[in-house]
Order: sequence, then structure tokens, then C-alpha cells
Amino acid sequence: MSLLEEVGKRDGWRCWVCDEPVDADMSVNDPRGPSVDSRTADRKAKVAERLAHRACNTRKGAVKVVIAWPERLHVIEPAPLITVAERLDRKGGRELVARCPRRVDAQEAADWLVDRFSRLAPGLPVTAGVAEGGGQFLVSLSVGRR
Repeated sequence: MSLLEEVGKRDGWRCWVCDEPVDADMSVNDPRGPSVDSRTADRKAKVAERLAHRACNTRKGAVKVVIAWPERLHVIEPAPLITVAERLDRKGGRELVARCPRRVDAQEAADWLVDRFSRLAPGLPVTAGVAEGGGQFLVSLSVGRR
């Protein structure tokens, strides 16, 4: 089994940058084709290689990666998720990541975050919480110290 196949299977054939499906049969030269992103710049990374679309991997080299929050979520001041993942991995604890106008919005964001972090930071066991405060609902991510 090639490294690409191994990484693709492990990552469920989803791009770690955009979280969209990656077609295993598409040419590796196509912008939407599969590629292995070697995260050698991050020596502390638990996973050395991640699956990415060719275009996402190339673009990542030119600009800092930003993991987009879906537009369908009603969040105010969403936190930059790469930074949150790095801090939680390094320190553990809890971090507030967004504010929402309604509890249902906050719960939807919390559910999305847990799912997204399962691919963004595999091996980082995050849980999400929703708390009421100041007429809004706060969404947090937590991880225990390891």
C-alpha cells in the first residue's frame, strides 16, 4: 500500500484543510486530486502526514491555513480553529470559541466543532460545551491535560 493510500484511508479520504471529500481515483496532478501534506514544519505534530487536495496543499504553502466555519452556523466572533487546536494540544483546559444568539445555534456549532476536530486534530479528545451568559450562548471546547 502506498503512503497516499495509507494516509487517505486513515483520514477517511477527507481533506484536512477544507474538510471536503477527496477522490482517491482522481489524478494527483489535478487541483482536486489527492496529495499527502507532510507537516514537517510542526515537529510536535502527532500525525506527520495528512491528506489534502493538491490545491489546498499548494495554497497552504503560500498563506497561513484558515479553517473556515460553515456559513450555515450562526456564530459571532468565531475563533481561529488552527490556533485553538494548537493551544488545546499544548495546554489542555478549556477555550471559548464562539458566541451565538440562541441555544440551538450554539448546540449546532458545538456539534460541528466536535466532528470537525475529529479530523482537524485526530487524537485530541475535545468536548464542546454551551453556557448561557449575558443574553447569549457561549460555545467552548475542552480537553483534559495529558
